[in-house]
Amino acid sequence: MAKLNIANLKKTLYYLRRNGLRETWISVRERLTETDRYFYVPCPEEELERQSCRKWDNPVTLSIVVPLYRTPEIYLNRMIASVMQQSYPHWELILADATEDHSVEETLTNQGFLTERLLENAETIAADARIHYIHLTENAGIAANTNQALPYARGEYIGLLDHDDVLTPDALYEMADAITKANDRGVRVAFAYSDEDKCNGDETKYYDPNHKEDFNYDLILSNNYICHFLVMDADLMKKLAFRPECDGAQDYDLVLRAVSEVLAEDGRSGEERILHIPRVLYHWRCHEASTAANPHSKKYAYEAGLRALQDHAAERGIPAKAEETRHVGFYRLQYTEVLQERPDVAAVGGRVLSGKNRGRIAGGRMTADGKVFYEGLPKDFGGYLHRAELSQDAEALDLRCIRIRSADRELFEKIVGVPYMEVVRGPEQQPVFDSSTLPAGADIRLLSLQLSEALRKRGRLLYLPEYPEKWERL
Repeated sequence: MAKLNIANLKKTLYYLRRNGLRETWISVRERLTETDRYFYVPCPEEELERQSCRKWDNPVTLSIVVPLYRTPEIYLNRMIASVMQQSYPHWELILADATEDHSVEETLTNQGFLTERLLENAETIAADARIHYIHLTENAGIAANTNQALPYARGEYIGLLDHDDVLTPDALYEMADAITKANDRGVRVAFAYSDEDKCNGDETKYYDPNHKEDFNYDLILSNNYICHFLVMDADLMKKLAFRPECDGAQDYDLVLRAVSEVLAEDGRSGEERILHIPRVLYHWRCHEASTAANPHSKKYAYEAGLRALQDHAAERGIPAKAEETRHVGFYRLQYTEVLQERPDVAAVGGRVLSGKNRGRIAGGRMTADGKVFYEGLPKDFGGYLHRAELSQDAEALDLRCIRIRSADRELFEKIVGVPYMEVVRGPEQQPVFDSSTLPAGADIRLLSLQLSEALRKRGRLLYLPEYPEKWERL
């Protein structure tokens, strides 16, 4: 059962004011069904030893950039220690301090991280040559502060680390290993990201894991699920830089612009240049001032995220309006008609409901082998990290609730065996394929998978819109 504490109570009251009693009751019901079963399992010492002994022919060099500002000593020490304890040695740490005085620098010196100041506002000599400290002339905001640090980064890839968070000891090894393997396949990685979790102030408890999907274009348009830990090609990051007007959502804005860059260069095939490492490599520390523990403490960050999404839509020529959903930090692009406004989309799917009162998900988004995402979930629930109610792309869509672009209807008839005919169904009264035209005994699952595979081979996306906008077959 979800734990009851002050933070969760505050979130519930905020949700009530934002969404009303009915939606709040549904959310509370869902939270009460959750169980806390997550246990972070650290990388075994023997594996870390193996990693540290590996010989690299052409090691990937990684620059970790950390903007500092009045960072508490305990968090500062732990953050730096988490980098120095990496099993992968080919890194450098860039500490860009925007604190008005020299208190953070004095802490670093007292702790033995720094040994000598060269000149005022210049780089300082560190005890470990891989650590570089720069005292910035002013605190210009997180984006501008980070931009000032980027020229000091000499690695092939740049990783982003918040000043009060920590990396797992194998984080850089896993990134370097994945990038190296991609290089061996002839793929130049644009950026890579890992799973993450949260931890309390003293790192005695880990919770709320974010086990992420591989790159999913429409899911990133719903929420910055990529987040931490992110490393990006250094040339690409320096070219794009961070936009001060998106302070608070600067990472989301950067990712969206990087995605635009990759897709503009390589089209849909460019998605292989975006890597997901399915391991928790980053602990996001939660305390009252942090967005992780108190998302309403930085409402401006979510407003900046909305602006970043709208700018992305404009950049890619998508005539849609960016809107907030009922969940803080989650968005949607509102289309008039997605199949007309998104030429990269071949089909739009909906949910198929079954069970008592048609109250549970039985079809909709599927994996390439036919497993139904969110199967059995009550139709009003959002599921893990609200994903069941976010816009997303699918490997396969259920034939019983699907709408096909007119240019692909000839292919539909060739695979499914009947002409594409529509009927209006669901609470949204959307036109969908009339599955009653299928012959008796037709294998709907197999036909769904075959059609979906053929559409994806044409380089098109299969799109599942967000709940409550997504339509349903009852």
